[in-house]
Amino acid sequence: MKKYLSTKHTMSLRHGWGLLLMFLMLAPVSSKSATGLEGLLKETYEGKADTVTYCLINQFMNVSKGTFWAVPRTQSDRTQASTYIYWQQAHAMDVVIYSYQRIKDSNPTLANTYKKYMENWYKNHANNWYNDPNDKMGFHNEYTDDMCWICLTLIHMTEALGENKYIDMAKTIFDQYIEPRGWTDDDGYWGLPWKLNDNGRNACTNAPGCLVAAKLYQYTQEQHYLDVAIKIYNFWASEMQKNFKSDGRVEEPPLTYTQGTFGEACRVLFNITNNMTYMTMAQKVIWYACSSGRCVDNGILRHEGTSMDQSIFKAVLIPYAVNLVLDDGCRLTYKKNIAKFLAANADMLWDNLLLEEYPKTYCNYYWAQPIDTSEVPSMGAMVSGASLMENVSRLAIAVLGSSTGISTAQSHNRQAKNVYDMNGRLVMSDTDSTSLLRPGTYIVNGRKVVIQ
Repeated sequence: MKKYLSTKHTMSLRHGWGLLLMFLMLAPVSSKSATGLEGLLKETYEGKADTVTYCLINQFMNVSKGTFWAVPRTQSDRTQASTYIYWQQAHAMDVVIYSYQRIKDSNPTLANTYKKYMENWYKNHANNWYNDPNDKMGFHNEYTDDMCWICLTLIHMTEALGENKYIDMAKTIFDQYIEPRGWTDDDGYWGLPWKLNDNGRNACTNAPGCLVAAKLYQYTQEQHYLDVAIKIYNFWASEMQKNFKSDGRVEEPPLTYTQGTFGEACRVLFNITNNMTYMTMAQKVIWYACSSGRCVDNGILRHEGTSMDQSIFKAVLIPYAVNLVLDDGCRLTYKKNIAKFLAANADMLWDNLLLEEYPKTYCNYYWAQPIDTSEVPSMGAMVSGASLMENVSRLAIAVLGSSTGISTAQSHNRQAKNVYDMNGRLVMSDTDSTSLLRPGTYIVNGRKVVIQ
């Protein structure tokens, strides 16, 4: 680590433009990429994103640690149930980071609170349950894929906050714990094992491993990381060709999180190399997740299971699908079809939320149905729904621009009354009276109110 820090402070002009250059390298989209999508999105989903994200934080976050419980805070066994929740912490925190990026200019006070959550998450090592006395960083785990997901969220923190310590930690984790586990098989392909002392290799490890390596190359411009990313890509592309004839499946059964992560790794490799092979693969695997009957049920992403692993899968796909839509290199046909699909999913989720139960407005495993109130809500399902709403809002804002410039339908100051219509649009803010509202149904500080 000392050698890396020393080198970084003496970079050449080509590599040393600081955070501005880093943001240019890490930025997943550009403003012109929205061309051709303007007619597909009718709203910015900002109020809806505020509502769902606030419920996630209010019900599932241990704010003192910045980490998340597997079940709502009202459950007596929440601490025990959350003991082994580690890689899921990455995707739950990603929702908070996306919300921070969306509101940081319009609501700096709440954004600063979210920043503190990120710092707490980092200090508490994302609830890492694995005890390694030789690990001075606190993020080492026997599962390689868990560390890959954590690294991606650390990188996302640097992208959002501009603080290098997070991506520096991701680099150290990758250098010391992830890459050294890689090995070359009899066919000459190099890949990452799923677990320490277990040479089995799967998509849920190699897809995020490829993406981490590609992003570290963007940050450091060290050729070694690009070489690793390409080696992993070549390995997994060969597996897809061998097993599925490159029909778009990343693994069997096809799961949204590996489809999304491998697609994003390909998209980033395309932006690094300008090699269209990578973009073609990115389009194929992301579109498979949005169109195949193996992943979609009646036009909505399917119910993938109730376990903490399965319920959070969709949270991984959604932001990467949005990144593809907003990438200039993506074909317009894919952009339109994926954007329409994501908006349809967001609309379906919103229509099936029990808003009258706010702040216990929980997301179901399948967005075309309301949650069964007799069941214990799931953090994974909640994160998947919040990821959907935050990232469809990100997509819509890129296409339409911010409609209100106001964030957090449900602020942490419960004294203020923010009034939204049933489409999630802000009608009144910080009001003490609803007397000026026209007759209709509204959400007032998260509760459904009918004005006669």
